[in-house]
Amino acid sequence: MLLDDFIYFQIGKKKNIALIAHDGKKQELVRWADKHKDVLKNHFLCGTGTTARLISEKTGLPVKGYNSGPLGGDQQIGSRIVEGNIDFVVFLWDPLESQPHDPDVKALLRIAVVYDIPVANNLATADFLLASKFMDEEYDRKVENFNKTMLTRIEKFSQPE
Repeated sequence: MLLDDFIYFQIGKKKNIALIAHDGKKQELVRWADKHKDVLKNHFLCGTGTTARLISEKTGLPVKGYNSGPLGGDQQIGSRIVEGNIDFVVFLWDPLESQPHDPDVKALLRIAVVYDIPVANNLATADFLLASKFMDEEYDRKVENFNKTMLTRIEKFSQPE
């Protein structure tokens, strides 16, 4: 790999954390946020619809709310990842409940992987993220330079055989 195969983005000491939960997991996420509010109060929090409102009401933490997931909230969070405004995601999804906006959920998770964003889909992983040494320091994310990758692929497939 060459030096310009990747682009580096810095996550600052103050993290931008997205908090999302499906209906069957909202109370779990609220309890988790309340338990960790001494850590979370030092970071910027956002979330989708009802989840953001519930966390804010029950914990006193400021949480910027976006639309609910089925109304585009997952996609709003995804766009903030692309813009570099989300550093990690806690998304408690309900594996036992069918979701009408499942394609949006998959798109959000895919974009988080593309942009090398840590994602916690359960409380154990969320606890590990908060306990990480990186919560109190800067971190450089390494993202594939997809523009270069696409140009390389175009050149490769446009060569005569």
